[in-house]
Amino acid sequence: MSADFKYGTGRRKNATARTRLYAGSGEIVVNGRPFDNYFPRKSLQMIIRQPLVLTKTLDKIDVKVTVQGGGVSGQAEAVRHGISRALLEVDASLRGALKKAGFLTRDARKKERKKYGLRAARARYQYSKR
Repeated sequence: MSADFKYGTGRRKNATARTRLYAGSGEIVVNGRPFDNYFPRKSLQMIIRQPLVLTKTLDKIDVKVTVQGGGVSGQAEAVRHGISRALLEVDASLRGALKKAGFLTRDARKKERKKYGLRAARARYQYSKR
């Protein structure tokens, strides 16, 4: 990998992915491990590859990601978001396709906090009339 890279930050739930794109042969490394080793489920691997497949840059760009926080699904979607943002730095003309696919929109849904007096965020304790 060369020293020249394009950077993008992706977030989903509590996961944050710092993504770097290098000119290369299509290698994806997540936290120092091959991405198919870090994300063993095929569905998560597909999620990560989506922006690269859409823009036809899968075999032209090496991706190096540092991801932390959240669970595996949130991390995979954070990586996808980060790759999409970094691809805009590579080529701004990809914006239309990435935006239409929804890869540039930050999914703001997070876990709602538990409220006092309730069993969970909105679930109440069972009410007994008699």
